[in-house]
Amino acid sequence: MAEPGAGQRTGVELGVGIGWRAELDLSIERMPGVDFLEVVAENIRPADLPESLRVLRARGLPVVPHGVSLGVGGAEPPSPARLAHLAACAQALDAPLVSEHLAFVRGGGIEAGHLLPVPRTRESLRVITENVRRAQDALPVPLALENVAAIFGWPDDELTEAQFLAELVERTGVGLLIDVANLYTNQFNLGLSATAALDALPLEHLAYVHVAGGYEHHGIWHDTHTTSAPEPVLDLLTELCARATPPGVLLEWDDEYPSDAALGHELARIRTAMSAAGEPG
Repeated sequence: MAEPGAGQRTGVELGVGIGWRAELDLSIERMPGVDFLEVVAENIRPADLPESLRVLRARGLPVVPHGVSLGVGGAEPPSPARLAHLAACAQALDAPLVSEHLAFVRGGGIEAGHLLPVPRTRESLRVITENVRRAQDALPVPLALENVAAIFGWPDDELTEAQFLAELVERTGVGLLIDVANLYTNQFNLGLSATAALDALPLEHLAYVHVAGGYEHHGIWHDTHTTSAPEPVLDLLTELCARATPPGVLLEWDDEYPSDAALGHELARIRTAMSAAGEPG
């Protein structure tokens, strides 16, 4: 018997893409080698999409709405209004899927202001499973959840992040958006092995992958999405591609925007890292 949510698997080939930002609209429109886009859902109005997104959609580029505020990792059920917005974004963009974060973002009406890790306990897993199912039922397309860059670990965790995600996938069939930069951040700051996580994750449920840059400051890695992806992050992408073929890989760049040529170079580095997985060691 198929697990609950099995029909939520994405099965969509996306290619290599970039996160759409208003500051990059013209750059993306004239940039070769972009296969798909991701847009922060909270930054758009479905009834009045930015002209650039309409232009790029007309060219046939898939656009994935990426939510940052749903909060499936909280004790409360997801907000119907936030789910309705994600659903409207998916319909307006004719999106192949919607992505969000496995994160705690608010409690008791107070916003955390950050994508915080969830407590990885059995009770938490039960609550989050129900939240994910509610979200899946409200969305017209499959849902994928992203691993977050943790700044701390809860003291009573019963599962690793990979184990938690694997069980959540088994219970719901939700897709995975694996951010290799976040895996690197957790390895750098918390000593959590990124390759061990890749070995334990159910990569057959992979929807797509994030790549981004950051910087080290006073011994802490900051995942800022404002610099070129460091080689260790691209090495993790190669490691992932050696274990599974990702349907899509997307570059995130959120501020201090570089030239078109620099962005194009980053996409080329991503493709090189992906192809390195098939080269003899």
